Amino acid sequence: MTFQFPYPEVNASLNAASAVLIMAGIFFIRRRQVDLHRACMLSASFTSSLFLISYVTYHARVGSVHFMGQGVIRRVYFTLLLSHTVLAVVIVPLVLRTLYLGLRGRFETHKRLARWTAPLWMYVSVTGVVIYWMLYRSPWRT
Repeated sequence: MTFQFPYPEVNASLNAASAVLIMAGIFFIRRRQVDLHRACMLSASFTSSLFLISYVTYHARVGSVHFMGQGVIRRVYFTLLLSHTVLAVVIVPLVLRTLYLGLRGRFETHKRLARWTAPLWMYVSVTGVVIYWMLYRSPWRT
């Protein structure tokens, strides 16, 4: 028996960690704890980057995994997947720009952009976990 790296589980865990870190970052900035906010958001960026590397590696090796559910749940899954995928593409430059502005001390512009970036990034992270569950752990997978 050979060891198989658990890419889907790692990917879901990284998405979940990113979501928790984003929430913590928002919590800290609302309390004006800038250093903790910065640490959380940089950590969320790091975990999201690890996710992207792991995700691309997995799908380069395995290809796409087909959703086996039928009926209404199939429409729900593909609607969620479409919104997740589109926003996952959009969020990368938004996160990079928002981080750049914050690290450069351009806080007013950072704050205006972060009001859009944070909830979209959170959505992408959380829906990534939901998609993982629907694809690999739900009763519809077989």
